[in-house]
Amino acid sequence: MPLTANSGNLKGDDSKSEKITVSVVECNRIGILHACLLAEAEFKVTCIDSDRTVVERLSHGRVQFLKQEIEPILRKNLENGRMQFTCNLEDAVSQSNVIFVTTQTTVNERGKIDYSNIEKTLKRIGSHMQKNALVIVTSIIGVSVTESLLKETLESASGFRVGVDCYLAYSPVPFPEEQTLGSLAKCRRIVAAYDTTSLEKALKVIGAIIKERPVATLNFKAAASAALFSVVYRNVGFALTNELARFCEKTGVDYLTVQDLLSPFVETFHQPTLDIFGENVLLMLLEEAEDRNVKLKVLQASLNSSKENVRHGVALVQEALKTCGKTVRRAKIAILGASQTRNMTDNPKSSLKNFVKTLERKGAKLSLYDPYLYRKKADDERRTLEESLMRAVEGADCIVIFTGHDQFKRLNLEKTKLLAKMPAAIVDFEGIMDPSEVESEGFVYRGLGRGVWKK
Repeated sequence: MPLTANSGNLKGDDSKSEKITVSVVECNRIGILHACLLAEAEFKVTCIDSDRTVVERLSHGRVQFLKQEIEPILRKNLENGRMQFTCNLEDAVSQSNVIFVTTQTTVNERGKIDYSNIEKTLKRIGSHMQKNALVIVTSIIGVSVTESLLKETLESASGFRVGVDCYLAYSPVPFPEEQTLGSLAKCRRIVAAYDTTSLEKALKVIGAIIKERPVATLNFKAAASAALFSVVYRNVGFALTNELARFCEKTGVDYLTVQDLLSPFVETFHQPTLDIFGENVLLMLLEEAEDRNVKLKVLQASLNSSKENVRHGVALVQEALKTCGKTVRRAKIAILGASQTRNMTDNPKSSLKNFVKTLERKGAKLSLYDPYLYRKKADDERRTLEESLMRAVEGADCIVIFTGHDQFKRLNLEKTKLLAKMPAAIVDFEGIMDPSEVESEGFVYRGLGRGVWKK
């Protein structure tokens, strides 16, 4: 049963029967996910993006990520009129009661965090928003810029006073680049505001689209810190996991077995990975700390460690090929999986491009296959994916499991070795294969943290 927006607290008691109109600024991943949740909660949603190609595609119910999750919702709500797409920010904002800002920070040429896109967005919104509108910012921002970037920019551009003539709230989404519709709906959201009216209004909207009760605060800086720290804790956890996984590889220990043994005692135990999300957030916090002469040594070490992940993955491939009596140069390497989300059409993993280019520079010949990205671009405009698993692994000296789709869990090793150029290796970055079974079929096995291989 869909959640229904309570318009009484957003527009006043005289307009309870009217639909709440929401604008979502930017049709990026997190913007589209919010738009879908809002439409499902029976808000009337207008999504805004400056790219006409993006608007045209979305207007026909098509997306380039999470297709299985998002496209049915897009098409349903386009048909029933609860969702529309436009390039015209001015018109959409001027007719909206609620405005979601999903614009993300970027890193400039000097390697510094750049807030200018968010600032420009807020200025444009402020110039056209109606009185009593509510603005909800979902982007993660630095602690020191919360007031100057958000409140002062919006008030200056609109001529309104936050908490009196308009309303402003902050509800950051950690790891926006990896969120799915399901994960965002289950996300425990922090909602912050400078005044109680803004907070109450924002809680009504956010509470209508998520399953968990939002955490409310009137402390903007604490909310910004909480968003930053949540990313930091996870990234530091992944950095430590990857280092322990490398230790396991050298000491004949299976990290996944250790993970199972510790699961009753350790609440969060990460799996080794080549991908680390949220590096911009780490840079953001490091910049603020440097400005205050605070040394965040663990955070810096985590950031440095993440840069080693792809190099380690390539080293595992080289080691596996060497055990087969082969070199990377002129070896055919089949990469299975590219999507960052298992069993779903999604953007390619962030580490894929670097991994592929590193192997190509070493002289490898690559084939890529992903059943969910059939004939889609894998990592850049020059490379397309193979049409079938058989074509990808045919003549392969090494098979790399890059995304753990269910199809690859069911990989028929007996048939695969007839197609591969034996002796061949299987390098499992997802921990989905049994090392002993792989080796019993004559393959050399390597995997992140899986130090139990015999060959």
